[in-house]
Amino acid sequence: MTRIPKVVALLATAIVSTAQIRAPFKSDPPKMCPQCAQWNAPIDPFPIFGNTYYVGTEGLSSVLITSDNGHILLDGGLAQSAEQIDAHIRKLRFNLKDVKLILNSHAHYDHAGGIHALQVASGATVAASKSGAIALERGENTTDDPQYGFGHDSNEFPRVRHVRVVKDGDVLRVGSLAITAHLTPGHTPGSTTWTWKSCDGARCLDIVYVDSLNAISAPGFKYSSDASRVAAFRKTIDTVEALPCDVMISVHPDFSRSFVDPHGCREYAKSMRAVLERRLAQE
Repeated sequence: MTRIPKVVALLATAIVSTAQIRAPFKSDPPKMCPQCAQWNAPIDPFPIFGNTYYVGTEGLSSVLITSDNGHILLDGGLAQSAEQIDAHIRKLRFNLKDVKLILNSHAHYDHAGGIHALQVASGATVAASKSGAIALERGENTTDDPQYGFGHDSNEFPRVRHVRVVKDGDVLRVGSLAITAHLTPGHTPGSTTWTWKSCDGARCLDIVYVDSLNAISAPGFKYSSDASRVAAFRKTIDTVEALPCDVMISVHPDFSRSFVDPHGCREYAKSMRAVLERRLAQE
């Protein structure tokens, strides 16, 4: 019987191990929509401040917060964005397997579409508001969502299992990281804004991952038909305006290109308050 030299056997084992480590990321089928290609355009990942990094695409934010004992990932973009997010995390010399918690801003296909694949690849816990968790697990907007009227084919995204429900003010922890949930309904019933502190040496900043405050809907929907919804939306805008906010990151990065800006949250809230009031006046 021919014996394989020990060095060859060790080399073969190393090749197999490397192949296992670098196995291709398993994506879900891509989402097709008029804006999807533009939203999913590639962009290099980059540090925002301290241990907070941008790992999303050109048009859809995804944020990584790192620690020595595990990481937190916010949002997953489109279904086809997940592979880019994984690649961006690796490019920054981190590992998706070290992500212990995946958080969602709101459960629309352009922010939640990649979460299923990212959860499967990382084994992380997914967390969202009660309404957001329902939408994530059904793989579609809830029926009270202003954009539900676009229909199932437009709204659907890969379903996410076993979503942890968070309440307003809940603090979630991974290692030394602590992140706070602020329920900010309006754009969707389950919209959630997330806040944490990030440090660079002795300098620490308050970071806000602000959910969309945009009053947009499917045709035929009227915000003004429900006074409590309008009141909640106005309260949401007031909440975002008042948050300690040295750095604002919006779910669509076009709203927060400067990032480190102590006026970012106030200016965003002010502009979106005007959008809501114009919408109500038109209705």
